[in-house]
Amino acid sequence: MNPIFESAENLLNEVNSFAVDSAETLEQFRVKYIGSKGAIKGLFGKMKEVPNEQKKEFGLLVNKVKQSAEAKFEQLKSEFGKSNKSKVEKPDLSLEADINPIGSRHPISIVRNQIVEIFSRLGFVVSEGPEIEDDWHNFTALNTPEDHPARDMQDTFYIQQDPIQLLRTHTSSAQVRTMETQKPPIRIINPGRVYRNETISARAHCQFHQVEGLYIDKGVSFADLKQTLLYFAQSFFGQGTKIRLRPSYFPFTEPSAEMDISCFICNQKGCSVCKKTGWVEILGCGMVEPAVLENCGIDPNIYNGYAWGMGIDRSAMLKYGIDDIRLLFENDVRFLKQFTAA
Repeated sequence: MNPIFESAENLLNEVNSFAVDSAETLEQFRVKYIGSKGAIKGLFGKMKEVPNEQKKEFGLLVNKVKQSAEAKFEQLKSEFGKSNKSKVEKPDLSLEADINPIGSRHPISIVRNQIVEIFSRLGFVVSEGPEIEDDWHNFTALNTPEDHPARDMQDTFYIQQDPIQLLRTHTSSAQVRTMETQKPPIRIINPGRVYRNETISARAHCQFHQVEGLYIDKGVSFADLKQTLLYFAQSFFGQGTKIRLRPSYFPFTEPSAEMDISCFICNQKGCSVCKKTGWVEILGCGMVEPAVLENCGIDPNIYNGYAWGMGIDRSAMLKYGIDDIRLLFENDVRFLKQFTAA
């Protein structure tokens, strides 16, 4: 027998007898026989040494070796693949589960939702407005004309390209928009982010959150306002909470008042939070100034109402004992994961 033919026959026997018992030996089989530098590739290179009359016979033999090797490789690869797959599909159920950490709501969101829920029991609905406002809705319509000293009470961020536009300093602007487009009775609350050009410290920030309320109807009294706020205070801070109203000034309400709640931290015995007074200031309120109603197209001879506003951030700090407002804006997961929506 021609030695070249004999080497091809021997290679066929090797392929058929090669023992494969693992993925590693299967890879060895592939590299040795059907790889780009394998033995079968070398057989094709010997075709030039075969006499012309025997080339056809030799070619058939080489193809037989190649097909046998490839068929064996594909069969074994499928078998080892099933074996590996079955191993993956059978996890060890005795192992401890790797539980993904569950996120929590931001304290500002928790408190905002609680405030909205409490006032919704009294029939208040949420009304929102844009954070970039114009001078009319933020100041003038609320009885603060250009030369009014009340404008000095709020350090405002104005838009450089258009000084009439500004970042709203309170959510009262949303109340103006509602009164302009809706006829009384009106009963709304306006939660949202507001901005003032203040130095950032533990007690103040240039951005913070407010929620304001407005009720316009016939025959609304200051007593209605007081009872509404008492209901809120006892629902939010606890049934034993007391309130007191102190005279104050706001350009958009008259009469106006600041509302304090009894300190629930020391039970009015005196602590650092209430500054030893037993009371904590929580919001401002008052009866809507008739000029505001006129500016919004509502007849003050027929309708009147009350309004109030509080800081959501301050309420959250009181509720959770947070002593630095900056913590609410730093997005430190170690801080935020303490809170739940309970």
